[in-house]
Amino acid sequence: MESLGGIFWLILGLSVGSFVNVVICRLPDGKSLFLPASHCPRCGRPVALYDNVPILAFLWLRGRCRGCRRPISWRYPVVEALLGVVAFALWRRWEGAPAWTIAALAAVAALTAVAFIDWDTFLIPDELSLGLLVLGLLCSPLNPVFPGSLAAKAGLSAVGAASGFAMCWAVAAFGEFVFKKEAMGGGDIKLLAAVGAWSGALGAFDCLLIGSMLGAVYGSVLLLRRKVGRQDPIPFGPFLSAGAVLNFFIILPFGFPFGSP
Repeated sequence: MESLGGIFWLILGLSVGSFVNVVICRLPDGKSLFLPASHCPRCGRPVALYDNVPILAFLWLRGRCRGCRRPISWRYPVVEALLGVVAFALWRRWEGAPAWTIAALAAVAALTAVAFIDWDTFLIPDELSLGLLVLGLLCSPLNPVFPGSLAAKAGLSAVGAASGFAMCWAVAAFGEFVFKKEAMGGGDIKLLAAVGAWSGALGAFDCLLIGSMLGAVYGSVLLLRRKVGRQDPIPFGPFLSAGAVLNFFIILPFGFPFGSP
């Protein structure tokens, strides 16, 4: 029975990943997420149901559209595999709490869309950041990260959202003062507020810390390879999203990596 449960969550995650690909492709252009049905972005050929099976379709089509034979982006199977693995991992982490696991999977799906959209466009759609914020507040009574009564959980979620907003705004204001240019966009600030709604003030702090570390490493590599200049911006949303996903598995102690209080 346990193996069947794992298969269910894996398939569910793959299916969610398939929808996340639609969000990544259509939301930045303001297109409907549901109409028209899935189709090749180059030749417009509708994707048949049997060619829309996550990962497997990419393999048996050998990474090419059945109609025009042009390459299908590697991103499609990668996003599907990522959500499949995360769904399985969430089920293992929060076994016995299916409602929370579903909620966490929805949040991770939105964070994945945020990461790829910001990577492509340097923008984080309000539909995702504010949607995550509202959903985090609404799901707070289910949240095992927060202790206490339902009212206490809701309060901690609200405080976390306010703390995330304040922390990111302070960093953005300080960066703009020092560097005399925008150091962090409004989308990042709203995203960290949403992270706080899901994981509290400490989770928002962890996310900002981890995102900053990952972003610094990535930026340093690009500088060493002379892919960007010192004044060139890099998207921060993907790194914040990575830190936020980690929060669904562990909240790091304050003072990490130098120890807990």
